[in-house]
Amino acid sequence: MQFNDWFERNIRTVFILPAILFVVVMVAFPLGYTFVISLRDWNLTTYAPVRWIGFGNYLTLFADARFWSAMGRTLAFSFGAVAVETILGVAIALFMNGEMRGKNLTKTLFLLPMVATPVAVGMVWLLIYEPTIGLANHVLKIAGVAAQPWLTSRRTVLGSLMFIDVWQWTPIIMLISLAGLAILPRDPYDSARIDGANRLQILTKITLPLVMPTVLIGILIRLIDALKTYDIIYSTTQGGPGEASETLNILGYVLGFSYFKMGLGAALIVLFVVTVTIVSLLVLALKSRIDRRAGW
Repeated sequence: MQFNDWFERNIRTVFILPAILFVVVMVAFPLGYTFVISLRDWNLTTYAPVRWIGFGNYLTLFADARFWSAMGRTLAFSFGAVAVETILGVAIALFMNGEMRGKNLTKTLFLLPMVATPVAVGMVWLLIYEPTIGLANHVLKIAGVAAQPWLTSRRTVLGSLMFIDVWQWTPIIMLISLAGLAILPRDPYDSARIDGANRLQILTKITLPLVMPTVLIGILIRLIDALKTYDIIYSTTQGGPGEASETLNILGYVLGFSYFKMGLGAALIVLFVVTVTIVSLLVLALKSRIDRRAGW
């Protein structure tokens, strides 16, 4: 009886305890351990003992131009790809909203890129971008355009990788936008039509403002995912040519598992987590501001 009474009093805690334990074991502990490693000089290529150096690894990264270049490429890749995905995803959702023939089949076809694993997608696009026999240059040849180096040129590699990301992940923005459009209230539309509003006015003054909080959720999900993109980049360019497509994730791998500078690599990962957190908070702040304006 005493156990049953205790269980009834603490039923909420008991039910969320597995989730709390999972977060602690799988998230909090690895992050904490990584931070502890980042405060040490740990190089696997030498027999020198591990030394406590405080924030020395962070100072080294801040003074390294390669780190800031990787940071810039990470932000450019993420924000550029997500911006295009948002525009295309919302546009497709608006087109598919409502009744249309073959709607379910069309949605299924759009979802196919998301089903494939990123490494498989990277390998397929590696063949498509192949300079001599790849489909991309074959299409350009038919159109009378000169062949492009795609993944082998500093000028085109980042844009080519962004195109792969857009191709694979635009459907998730489309799905989230469709879900937001499906729950919009009908009263504002009826009032607007009675007042004589045209389709463009309804789209810009009613539909987009109302669906924007939902779209921002999709943007947040995609930004977090795009910032930590690793598999597609590594399977296609491995950060090359040179360092032209080296993002923070790729640089962290190189520092930790190519140069075996574990402390420096851990410091970079900690800074990467801080970057993702800051970007997420900024998007959430923007969403809260839009929600307040909409009166939600």
